[in-house]
Amino acid sequence: MKFMAGKYIDDVFMTTNLTKEEILQQLNETMKTDPNFKITITINQALEYLAASIENNNGQLKTTIYHKSTWEPHILPYESDHPRHIHANIIYTMLVRAACLCSTVEDFDMER
Repeated sequence: MKFMAGKYIDDVFMTTNLTKEEILQQLNETMKTDPNFKITITINQALEYLAASIENNNGQLKTTIYHKSTWEPHILPYESDHPRHIHANIIYTMLVRAACLCSTVEDFDMER
């Protein structure tokens, strides 16, 4: 069985080659172990997890940056009263984030 998982605090993401029925059976067995243990299950070809949008494209995982509906493509105005290093750090951080989360050069270029 191929399996990959990611965890951040109480958010878990996983991929597997099990069937949907096998996944649901295993998760239901897990939930029976403790009545306080709650799982929200989403089984799909694509999902948003933390800051990433993840898509299974014919067995190949494709990742891009997930932009929430409230996201605005603006950064701190240069005229704001923040120290100048803050402006440079915002741009640097956004580029590092794009480099880490975008699985293709084309998606990275879209973030620039």
